[in-house]
Amino acid sequence: MAEVFNNITLKLIELHKDFMNFLPGYMGDFFNLILLVLLIVLYSIFIWKFYRFIAKKNIFELNLNKYNTSEHPVITKLLAVSFYIIEYILVLPFIIFFWFSVFALFLILLSESLEINSLLIISATIVAAIRMTSYYKEDLAKDLAKFIPFTFLAISILNPNFFDIERIINHFSQIPGFFSKIIIYLAFIILLEIILRFFDFIFSLFGLEEEIILEEKEEE
Repeated sequence: MAEVFNNITLKLIELHKDFMNFLPGYMGDFFNLILLVLLIVLYSIFIWKFYRFIAKKNIFELNLNKYNTSEHPVITKLLAVSFYIIEYILVLPFIIFFWFSVFALFLILLSESLEINSLLIISATIVAAIRMTSYYKEDLAKDLAKFIPFTFLAISILNPNFFDIERIINHFSQIPGFFSKIIIYLAFIILLEIILRFFDFIFSLFGLEEEIILEEKEEE
């Protein structure tokens, strides 16, 4: 797979060079500018569309428990637990994982010299911080999910090498390394959600969550 991506990267760089040599100097600069603008726009749209979702404690209100129509109390509880696991331990982490994956891929294209391991750790750290704060206060999680990615974009733009299109194309060759390590981070996200849900259950069991909400209302 790595060899395939390397060949694709080399072909893209070659095509870009041939196209740039065909165009007049000012047209080549204009074309590169358009490509960079499109990359920034796509990144910005992705962050803007998804930061609200990733910052929610319950991203999707699937309410699978409504399909639990059993009248037997034991079966009802078992089905309720099963639906809870499916909704919050299986479905939710994969939605978060999707956000993490796309965000990490954008970082690969935007960054200049960071290795794939570093980029994945940065992405996982940001996602973990957003998810943990979403259980405390969603507004804080939204701020993290929005401002940190945009700050990273601002830092990347201020780097003079950011405007080298061939550098961005060359980063496609790092994508196989991303896929080879991605399973570890999927496991990390699932484990994190399980831990957060466990503590959320403990807090709600002892009424601590309601006390925190009341304190926040009083402060407001």
